[in-house]
Amino acid sequence: MSDQPARWTPATVHPDMWVDPDDDPRDSDGPSPDGELPTLLEFLTDYRLTLRMKCEGLTPEQLARRSVPPSTMSLLGLLRHLAEVERDWRNWITDGDPLPKLYGTKDADFEGAVADQSVVNAAYADLEREQAATDAALAAHPDLGTRLGKDGTAVRELLVHRIEEYARHCGHADLLRECVDGRVGQ
Repeated sequence: MSDQPARWTPATVHPDMWVDPDDDPRDSDGPSPDGELPTLLEFLTDYRLTLRMKCEGLTPEQLARRSVPPSTMSLLGLLRHLAEVERDWRNWITDGDPLPKLYGTKDADFEGAVADQSVVNAAYADLEREQAATDAALAAHPDLGTRLGKDGTAVRELLVHRIEEYARHCGHADLLRECVDGRVGQ
């Protein structure tokens, strides 16, 4: 007998998918976006949605389950971490004083990811709020070549970095979710 959950997916059309194509909110029937900015924003939106999908249907205990020692990584920790980095990215593009960390000291985003519904609710609320605030700050600068903040970070660089961060953590979420309940898929 193994402690490892059996691998599964609700997809019936392609067994390596998270959901069937007709049920996937990330897929659109229309053409791909025109232009660099709309393309980058679509990729960011899809990776954000993928992370949420990987967390759906889990209890606070499952969301807070750590990967492998000594790592403190969990799905809940990823939600909190991405809220923290959204805030940090806003700090990159401001000329003013930086906003304080959401969760305090280094690694508190992961270490504070405990199995409590109020912590889960707060993590989702924090992530939505921080994403919206960073999106709004960048929407004021539609020219991807615009350089912002004390270091002159280009809007393009920030958008690509955000996509990279979400994509990397979606890979972590794939493995974390499979360890929690065996669910697999892109």
